[in-house]
Amino acid sequence: MSLISEENVRGGSVFRDLSADDEEWQPTEIESLCMNCYQNGTTRLLLTKIPFFKEIIVSSFSCTNCGWSNTEIQSAGRIHDQGVCYTLKVKSKQDLNREVVKADCAKTRIPELDFEIPPFTQKGSLSTIEGLLDRAVAGLEQDQPARRASEPQVAEKLDEFIQKLKKLKDVEHEFTLVIEDPSGNSFVENPVAPQKDEALTVTRFKRTVQQDQQLGIRADDDLEEEPAGNDLDTMRGEVLVFPTNCPECNAPASTNMKLVQIPHFKEVVIMATNCDSCGHRTNEVKSGGATELLGTKITLQVTDASDMTRDVLKSETCSVLIPELEFELGMAALGGKFTTLEGLLEDIKDLTVSKNPFVCGDSSDTDRVEKLKEFGEKIEKILAGEMKVHIVLDDPAGNSYVQNVYAPEPDPEMTVEKYTRTFEQNEELGLNDMKTENYQEAK
Repeated sequence: MSLISEENVRGGSVFRDLSADDEEWQPTEIESLCMNCYQNGTTRLLLTKIPFFKEIIVSSFSCTNCGWSNTEIQSAGRIHDQGVCYTLKVKSKQDLNREVVKADCAKTRIPELDFEIPPFTQKGSLSTIEGLLDRAVAGLEQDQPARRASEPQVAEKLDEFIQKLKKLKDVEHEFTLVIEDPSGNSFVENPVAPQKDEALTVTRFKRTVQQDQQLGIRADDDLEEEPAGNDLDTMRGEVLVFPTNCPECNAPASTNMKLVQIPHFKEVVIMATNCDSCGHRTNEVKSGGATELLGTKITLQVTDASDMTRDVLKSETCSVLIPELEFELGMAALGGKFTTLEGLLEDIKDLTVSKNPFVCGDSSDTDRVEKLKEFGEKIEKILAGEMKVHIVLDDPAGNSYVQNVYAPEPDPEMTVEKYTRTFEQNEELGLNDMKTENYQEAK
């Protein structure tokens, strides 16, 4: 039996937007074995697309013989270039209502209890913090009856630990929840968006070879190879093209890469991807040089609409602040970009309002939607030059840039401050463990 019928691929895509009005889009039913009574049951598969989020595969199993049922959500989107780690300080019962998208490859930890759920031990889920705790309790309680008969001491200790997990839902004391996902597909809700969430820390990280192998994007016997030497002079004059996949529809596409010298700044690598299938276009910027000795904080006072045409280079280590809106965008949220100030603000608006998965459908909240709508209106006023604000680009790596329209003279509307990085900033950049001097003697 074919999982995807010919009718399902009409229009060129097996994924269609989630809609209750689409009567033609029916799940595929497959007869499969029930793992509870070992009789035949029915599995239903639905390939769909959640608006402003991603493609997913929804599967549901039910057995008419014993009544056992099970549901599962799997991501059908691409694996991101970097992993993501969410660290949440749970301080009140309200935090337990935060919605969470947890991929099956994500690792979940509660350091205060020395508790960890390893990757690939649970199916992917869309739940809340409270739901994650309930699921962990249910998993530990599952084999307790048999364990009490065979290993009573172990069962007694587990009962004590289960009570500690249940007590977390009372939030009598603050605890920490860490979700580390090498695929980058997990998500923890920010209920105060677009403002910065003081209780939530989001960091991006480079996957290890072992994590690549677990995700199936690197063969087990694939070894790291030293990059071949390149002629920089030749690369500066050429546009390099290499095959890739579209981040939106995952269709085959091509990425163009070129070395560009930005006047009065430095050399950068610009990569642009165009998809012929869905029309999606994206660009990304990487610094062509080393991490600077000092961090850079650029503050631009936006006085009129003409400032929107200024060129902006935002590296992936740069955070963006708009003090008048009490808004802060963390590093790596939009990746590296070479655009204009108008383009940067449009991307911020799309990220926080238009493409926010929790402002529509059952996940929407009236107060939150109104707050985000008001934020979008303020961004529109800034773009039209009707609202004067300060745009702050804080880059501890020193690789970001805002065009000085008065160059080579100083810009009266812009200040550039150099500062010494803190230990925590060096840790995020991976510089504390980097040794470039006398490393041979240390062996």
